[in-house]
Amino acid sequence: MLCGRWRRRRSPPAEPPVRALLAAPPARQPSPASPDGGTRRPGPRALKKMGLTEDADVLAMLRGSRLRKIRSHTWQQERLYRLQEDGLSVWFQRRIPRAHSKHIFLVQHIEAVREGHQSEGLRRFGGAFAPARCLTIAFKGRCKNLDLVAPTAEEAQCWVRGLAKLRERIHTMSQPERLDHWIHSYLQRADSNQDSKMSFKEIKSLLRMLNVDMNDMYAYSLFKECDHSNNERLEGAEIEEFLRRLLKRPELEAIFRRYSGEDHVLSAPELLEFLEDQGEESATLARAQQLIQTYELSEAAKQHELMTLDGFMMYLLSPEGAALNTAHTPVFQDMGQPLSHYFISSSHNTYLTDSQIGGPSSTEAYVRAFAQGCRCVELDCWEGQGGEPVIYHGHTLTSKILFRDVIQAVRDHAFTLSPYPVILSLENHCGLEQQAAMAHHLRTILGDMLVTEALDLQNPDELPSPELKGRVLVKGKKLPAAQNEDGRISSDREEEEEEEEEEEAAEQRRRAKQISPELSALAVYCCATRLRTLHPGPGPPQPCQVSSLSERKAKKFIRETGNSFVRHNARQLTRVYPLGLRMNSANYSPQEMWNSGCQLVALNFQTPGYEMDLNAGRFLINGQCGYVLKPACLRHPDTTFDPECPGPPRTTLTVQVLTAQQLPKLNVEKPSSIVDPLVRVEIYGVPADCARKETDYVLNNGFNPHWGQALQFQLRVPELVLVRFVVEDYDTTSPNDFVGQFTLPLNSLKQGYRHIHLLSKDGASLSPATLFVHICIQHS
Repeated sequence: MLCGRWRRRRSPPAEPPVRALLAAPPARQPSPASPDGGTRRPGPRALKKMGLTEDADVLAMLRGSRLRKIRSHTWQQERLYRLQEDGLSVWFQRRIPRAHSKHIFLVQHIEAVREGHQSEGLRRFGGAFAPARCLTIAFKGRCKNLDLVAPTAEEAQCWVRGLAKLRERIHTMSQPERLDHWIHSYLQRADSNQDSKMSFKEIKSLLRMLNVDMNDMYAYSLFKECDHSNNERLEGAEIEEFLRRLLKRPELEAIFRRYSGEDHVLSAPELLEFLEDQGEESATLARAQQLIQTYELSEAAKQHELMTLDGFMMYLLSPEGAALNTAHTPVFQDMGQPLSHYFISSSHNTYLTDSQIGGPSSTEAYVRAFAQGCRCVELDCWEGQGGEPVIYHGHTLTSKILFRDVIQAVRDHAFTLSPYPVILSLENHCGLEQQAAMAHHLRTILGDMLVTEALDLQNPDELPSPELKGRVLVKGKKLPAAQNEDGRISSDREEEEEEEEEEEAAEQRRRAKQISPELSALAVYCCATRLRTLHPGPGPPQPCQVSSLSERKAKKFIRETGNSFVRHNARQLTRVYPLGLRMNSANYSPQEMWNSGCQLVALNFQTPGYEMDLNAGRFLINGQCGYVLKPACLRHPDTTFDPECPGPPRTTLTVQVLTAQQLPKLNVEKPSSIVDPLVRVEIYGVPADCARKETDYVLNNGFNPHWGQALQFQLRVPELVLVRFVVEDYDTTSPNDFVGQFTLPLNSLKQGYRHIHLLSKDGASLSPATLFVHICIQHS
């Protein structure tokens, strides 16, 4: 922590003196000194705070290893990889030296570390190396996997175990600890001669790294106020004091003083008053006492049930002080309703890692989709050589992967993040023989995971619920009829079949020739059908029929049929996919489809943008399990809801944008490049609710910009609303540059003073970057 820790008193006085004592500025212990009198090196300091200075695996990573990077049968290069002393990044050697930022990757950006031949690359190209020497580092977002071979199995294990410990420690860090770690890593870089002392020139360099352009006179006055030794160098406790002054949060201090009064400490009843003003549902005196025990740093304060400013900041920077309601982060919704009552995270062209014209296909794309909570993936199946069906984007230059390899990836990775059912959406272009091969692979590879028959024999036509954990459903075409003894195609309703027109009978015969009975038998609950009309037919509803619509056709239904489409989606599953004209695999806005109750709104997961931000925000809650219960107005079979005619406003959302903290530097290699941030709040819901408003920009300050501006929105259907907070770098002559964002459902947005923890384009954490806002939601 950068803030001072309270020291125990041998005999605590009575309560009034304790409150006065705690309100006084804390006496700080001098920072540990190195033998030459300076502060201890920031690197070992960082690992010490992580409790890993004596860890054998981490020490081995600090020394570095020569690991062989595998890209193909012919490209296999040995490179030096070494953990940096900040414990947050790994430096690696390149054949051609590049900028510093191009030689490192961050531990917090790692999605998974796999042992052995557990990646497509190592399975294809690493056969010459023992699995015990191999490991794969998979990253979040679009970064390619890093397939590595260590000299020995023990050295491979050092990296596997060491990275696991670092990832776990970073995951459990509090926000103040992340900030402390972050700023000391920059402090080390700014110390140009590595003497653990900071000249004013080095301090100015540090400020530029931290994304702040501070006036020279003010910066120097702050420098001199901390230079108690008067030698034009800051060292030890002087550096810590400078950082404390730099990191002061006047807006938080003002809020704290408003509730604490003149003694500058919060009693449990005073903290309860703050919680009640925040709109906390669990605001009780016992809750206030619990927060003091959890977040207060001073043992003396804890003993007297008091919270200091440091403890108050710890609370507001914790997940409990964040904008996302922590009660909505685990699975909290009813998971026992039919599948048609849920939004289901869905991927289009899942096999692609880039564009749909010439991009590579990979089983790793499925692994990444599952890691993002995706529950419906697409398989475009085509005839392959040797009787083996392949998956690729037909009639294009995209590469091909084996169908069986994809099914193995489903078996191994589909349920690592979420236990709820996975739907395989088959786009089938194969002949009967290879369709039979597909059915064989599905049955033999997935085994008992595959649903092959109706689970409720009394209600075989009713959709199951997501409680069908660990199971795989196939969405595909179903044979329209069974073969009679005379070879004639008959339907379940023989009399009606005889009355059908000859054209329809011919269509059925054509389709029957194209669908293998073995594959047809696996389409149990998700039978692909063409949606010709929304008017219900003469027979009973068919919940197990699934329609696939292009975004254009779905919009036409929304525009022309309104409530009829909503009612259809209350009973049956509808999948929506991007237009084929989107050659670069761009996405459409999924919100319009969700407004009408479409469940399987398929997006190109490999393409970042606001569309994928909305998808991540929609499925951020409920354990990120890939299933989110639709609002009641989209579930009732007789609903009157029409997203085009939602009625008058009934909710007012007011967002007061106060400050931001430690925004990332966009051009790391250019010290003079400092962001001019602005904040935009975007509302996504029914068309009448969609809106965006933004603050002014702040010139040359990405470290602690201040706005204090209120943005207000009138909402008609709040239960469908997503709120997206976006930070951009203002530019007068070109489009603004993206800095960070965070998206969440309005119903999961907590009121009061909240921190918003920003994410990158790829959804990775930008910690310690935050927005500080005040949220007010009023229902009429």
